Formats: sequence, structure tokens, C-alpha cells
Amino acid sequence: MKRIIIESEIRAFKFDELSEAVRSLVDAARDATSNSYTPYSKFNVGAAVRLEDGTIIKGANQENAAFPVTMCAERAAIFNAQSNNPELAITEIAIAAKNANGFVKEPVTPCGSCRQVLLEMEYRYKRDIKIYLCGASNVYEVKSVKDILPLSFADDSMHD
Repeated sequence: MKRIIIESEIRAFKFDELSEAVRSLVDAARDATSNSYTPYSKFNVGAAVRLEDGTIIKGANQENAAFPVTMCAERAAIFNAQSNNPELAITEIAIAAKNANGFVKEPVTPCGSCRQVLLEMEYRYKRDIKIYLCGASNVYEVKSVKDILPLSFADDSMHD
């Protein structure tokens, strides 16, 4: 038997400990929560991606009575960026969420589908995407989606 240990480093920051550039990305994600359409869950998620030229593009979750066709904020932002700027890599993404009580205390993480899309972007542009998970009091920094998606399935998996 072989034992495999998978570890990820996640750094936690207070908002005022972040650089000005990261604070602007986090603010954009928080602002994007206001653009959510969530008549069923009332759980508003906003995401903001930064492209390699510094442009910030926002996305917000959009619900539908047929839940499988709901769109997450992360994918809304990524697909918007890719549709309009396919030549530019995504370098960072911030994700924030709020409910009826305001911004959630603990940071929320991307769903499995969004993690897979983020992984594809890392492979497409051959660079890590830094992820900022935003709670009311802390912001978690993750250096790559591979840190929250261990043993991932990607193009390399099909060519061994």
C-alpha cells in the first residue's frame, strides 16, 4: 500500500490586510451580489475576475425554476470574460455571497462545476488563477484551483 497525502495552503486575511488591487477585486465581487437573480434561494453570489491586462469583469448567480439551468456567479464572470476577451488570461477571481442577513460570515467556495471551469482556464492559459474567497470578516487566498480540487480531471488525464 502506498499512502498519498494531499495538502493545500490557504491564507486568511482581514480585508485591510489585502493589497489595494485585491481589495478592488473583492469589492467588485461584493458589488456583483446585487446583480443576482435569486427568487428561490435568496442566496446572492457575486464573482469578479481580473484579466491579465487588469480589466475586472463581474458575474452574478442567476436562478431558474428548473434548477439545473441555473448559472453560478463564477461561471457567469468567466464565460463573460472568455466571450469578450478570449486572448486574455484570467489571473484572479474573488467570490462573495450574501443572504437575508447580509454578507455571509465565512467565505463560500465554488461548486464542483465552477472548480472544473476554473481548472480548464488554468490549463488553457498555462497559469494559475489566484482565488479569493470572501466572508464578512475574512478573505481566504488560494493560489490555484488545484488546491481546492485535488486529484482533478483535466486534458492531461485523457492522454496518459
